[in-house]
Amino acid sequence: MGKALKLQKIDPRTLNARQKENHNFQKISGLLADYGFATIRISDDWKGADFLAQHVDGKTLLRVQLKGRLGIYKKYHHPPRHIAKYLKQFLLK
Repeated sequence: MGKALKLQKIDPRTLNARQKENHNFQKISGLLADYGFATIRISDDWKGADFLAQHVDGKTLLRVQLKGRLGIYKKYHHPPRHIAKYLKQFLLK
């Protein structure tokens, strides 16, 4: 048998901007999975979305914009999209 995989948690504050966005996407995807959503990462910000979240009901499709800090801007109102900000104390209890 091979050696056991030894994993060590990281401090997300040490990541660069792109790494933080990837980290936040993975965290939010895990949370949404608990509510019946499958997520698809979009590399080119399609219609202002960083990723899509499709619900198991086959009807609900969310266009989600990842943000590093909370801010509401007029440009995010049309077309409607959901804005996700990773807040550990809020999203992950």
